[in-house]
Amino acid sequence: MATRGNDRQTREQRERARAYQARLELHERQGRRRTRDNVIALVVGLVVILGAIGAQTAYFVAGPGTPEPVPTSTSTPSTPATEAPATPVPDATESAAP
Repeated sequence: MATRGNDRQTREQRERARAYQARLELHERQGRRRTRDNVIALVVGLVVILGAIGAQTAYFVAGPGTPEPVPTSTSTPSTPATEAPATPVPDATESAAP
């Protein structure tokens, strides 16, 4: 009779050890999956943010959001400017060398 109780106890211990090992493996897989899911979410989030920034930049640089060029008034002289002579011309008030 003692062997029957011992066999049952051994079988229950094996079953508990197997269930414990299965729980440990499940816990490890869940941790790896959470890490992988977090990395994927981070990459997707960055792609979405960079896409939004790129779309806004393209819209305001080349799209319909571009400001219309406004012509500016430039002042043009009414009479053309005369060019300065290349060599200086002596004034009549300057005295000649003695």
